Amino acid sequence: MQMVAVTWNGLQVEAVDPPLIADWDQDLSAATVRSTERAAGAILRFGDRSAGPAEVIARLLLRAEGLASSAIEGLRASAADVAFAEATQEDQNVAAWVADNLAVVAQALSTPAPLTREVLLDWHTRLMEHSPNIADHHVGAWRDVLGWVGGPNPKLAAHVAAPAETISKLMADLVVFSNRRDLEPITQAAIAHAQFETIHPFADGNGRIGRVLVGWIVKARLGIAVPPPVSLQIARDIGGYQAGLTLYRDDMVEPWVRWFAEAMQRSAEDANIVMGLIEDIQAAWREQAQDLRFDSAGRRLLEHLPSMPVVSAATAAKALGVSDQAARLGLQALAARGIVTELESMTATTGRPTRWWAAGQLLDVIGRAR
Repeated sequence: MQMVAVTWNGLQVEAVDPPLIADWDQDLSAATVRSTERAAGAILRFGDRSAGPAEVIARLLLRAEGLASSAIEGLRASAADVAFAEATQEDQNVAAWVADNLAVVAQALSTPAPLTREVLLDWHTRLMEHSPNIADHHVGAWRDVLGWVGGPNPKLAAHVAAPAETISKLMADLVVFSNRRDLEPITQAAIAHAQFETIHPFADGNGRIGRVLVGWIVKARLGIAVPPPVSLQIARDIGGYQAGLTLYRDDMVEPWVRWFAEAMQRSAEDANIVMGLIEDIQAAWREQAQDLRFDSAGRRLLEHLPSMPVVSAATAAKALGVSDQAARLGLQALAARGIVTELESMTATTGRPTRWWAAGQLLDVIGRAR
């Protein structure tokens, strides 16, 4: 890629000047094509397994995606703390910021094609809802300052992003590329993500939104309900990920696409294993709760726990369409059988605290997946 001279605090530095990719049509080697095909096949197999009633389990894996994507950026919180932050909507702590990542992952998967500039800005607005590290005018907007990755300043940075005045044009081009239907899907996701990270269009949150974009493209192009959590694989090989992006910026596209395809394949294969663990947990729960009536609140709650692993009587009542009292009795019945555990009061509100229960086995699986 070409570089362009820009001025930062009176100093001249070199920033990347990415080429437009809307019409990208590079021939890839047979070996690279085979790796993208294997990845697509593994993802489609995961999609088949997670269809229908199993989709609620697959969506639980989105927690692992959000947790890993945040951890890559140094934002670490336990699966339990994040689930509690989601349930209570408490803010101003790391768990709430990670919960925002989970929320934008879910939002993106409900976003229909085509991708637009407004969609990307909406994702960023949601991601930054509780972040204290970004100025208000940079939320849901392209950055208007120089951006870089690594190092205290652009002179020492590992990567100096595209100049702010070129972002609108580059992102419009990337949107066109992301909406194409004639490219192999895994290759398209790989190139779109690398180009996004090269442009680095936001003042903060670029890594997380860039990985959300991967999920959106994979879902849109392969027609699956839930993509596998690729951020888990990236988190396990940060060095390979960063090296791949550097190769892309040095016009060596194939090594990056191969690394990305292999990461996508592993993410799908690992997701199938985790789904099996969760299905085993649910089967054990049904055994533990077999003495409860099929129409009881406690028995019915078993199928809802993957979508709300931290739950109060009020949220359970809403999900089941029963009274708070019936939901509370159902939660107590599950607690008596070791399926959920009542949490100590974690809210700082005055008055009678809300009682919360957690499906610890599910949260443990998601936490271990990281």
